[in-house]
Amino acid sequence: MMKSIQLYFSRTALFAIASVLFMACSDDDAPTPPPPGGTDKPVLLVIDEESIDNNAPPNYFSATDINDHIAEVGNRTPLPFFQSNAGDTIQLFTGQVGDEGWFALKTIPNSWKSAGPGTNGAKNFWHAGEGLGTGDDPEILLDEIPDVTPLRATGLAMLKGQTVVAVIYDSDISINYGPLEGNLQGANLGIAAFTVLEVTKRTGGSDSDLPVVTIRMENVLPLSAKPFYLFSNAPVPLSSSEPEDIVPPANPGTPVLSAAP
Repeated sequence: MMKSIQLYFSRTALFAIASVLFMACSDDDAPTPPPPGGTDKPVLLVIDEESIDNNAPPNYFSATDINDHIAEVGNRTPLPFFQSNAGDTIQLFTGQVGDEGWFALKTIPNSWKSAGPGTNGAKNFWHAGEGLGTGDDPEILLDEIPDVTPLRATGLAMLKGQTVVAVIYDSDISINYGPLEGNLQGANLGIAAFTVLEVTKRTGGSDSDLPVVTIRMENVLPLSAKPFYLFSNAPVPLSSSEPEDIVPPANPGTPVLSAAP
């Protein structure tokens, strides 16, 4: 009788241990939940040469890597390097305070909505509609755009985990403050998509350098067909020099993503 009891408890103990190990392994193997937003809510940005340029650190892209040899107003050709290396990770610089490289679009002008080829203003900009990159006066609707918001450390950090679709400019995007407006005229390299993985303080440069962003490059073509979203609560700088927001905060806050009209 005693041996039967001992055998029962031994088997029970072994079953309990096996169950714990199975649950532990199952938890380890379980897929990580996707971050908020992600590829289902691509965030529309514009990016200039402070972040993506040929023969410049940290990537030293060639001219053909990023369409520099065919840059022109309204070019919406996908950047070859991003397309060919979708799924790979690289780092991008993001400019300096007062000379930022990433910008959030927070307001879509009504003029963009009627520019065609469709009725969604953000998508009309993406497809370089009349006055948005094509037509008799291809840049007439691209100046004095309200709420084009330069992204400094806090805004960049808020995008961690988000997938971005971006129109890439061949030169600087100029910003006026009070009221905040951007000039989106100028030649374009094309379009690109990526997911923001990490945002870290840049070292070894100047005191005004903005963070280094680690991205995973994505195929922009399927993302182009999805509805776009605006980074509605991107922090608004007071001026070209204030705040000197160069260190990504540990808890930057959650981005508010609103459907782009």
